[in-house]
Amino acid sequence: MPKISIIIPTLNSIGFIKSCLDSVFDQDYQDFEVIIVDNGSKDNTVSFIRENYPQVILIENKENLGACKAKNQGIEVSRGKWVLALDCDVILEKDFLNKIVRFIEESESSTGMFQPKILKDDKKTIYSCGIYLSKLMRFYDIGKGKISNGQFNIPKYIFGACSAATLYRKKALLSIQEKTGFFDERFFFLAEDVDVAWRMGQKGWKAVFVQSAVCYHTGNSSEFSRQKRQYLCWRNRMMFMAKHKIKKRLGMVCYDALRFVWLMLTNPLFRSQFGQKKI
Repeated sequence: MPKISIIIPTLNSIGFIKSCLDSVFDQDYQDFEVIIVDNGSKDNTVSFIRENYPQVILIENKENLGACKAKNQGIEVSRGKWVLALDCDVILEKDFLNKIVRFIEESESSTGMFQPKILKDDKKTIYSCGIYLSKLMRFYDIGKGKISNGQFNIPKYIFGACSAATLYRKKALLSIQEKTGFFDERFFFLAEDVDVAWRMGQKGWKAVFVQSAVCYHTGNSSEFSRQKRQYLCWRNRMMFMAKHKIKKRLGMVCYDALRFVWLMLTNPLFRSQFGQKKI
């Protein structure tokens, strides 16, 4: 059995998948399997993978079922003790797996998530060093947009991990499985990792930032528009708070009211989609 199952959702990813897979198969550490779940790509992503990476386990969906569903499909067939969720536009440093495996072997058994240092593709700007959840229940990527100059070089416990690149303990994922999946499929895309972090925290699992494991992320490879992302961030945040019965304090009510008005005024998609379940 492989120690790590690497799960990569794809959607029209021909411009990214080669660099991603080459960085995976070029690792010094090789005790892993790769599972790709394609969400109905219309380009030649699937045929390219099949022809050039026959060792990959390939699951093909006829339509875009969402990143959450794709990751769940991958987890369901995975055999590893650990699950590495990767976006298709992530490139791993050559020693990424060696360093993160060395870290997990020395970590507490109660740690369920390991967050690597994710830099943007310029290799100097931070994309995420983990997820921070504010008092207003807004979620942010720690360090996002800052230049990496050593200020995030210490491992530490965090609220949760950004699923663009996260190593999960399979046992922890199994402990939070719901009818809607390991990743709640109702979220479709965005904030699903916040929900996973919350549920793992409720079960006593910890999340830790691993500063030595570094990867690079382009971002928005699925080419979702800004309007769609804004709508999904709003909808999924509301869903998250309702799901976990989070009571709104005065500050949260004021913030949500102001943001709702702003989105209604500036985002035509938000106006047209508000109250609907699908985008």
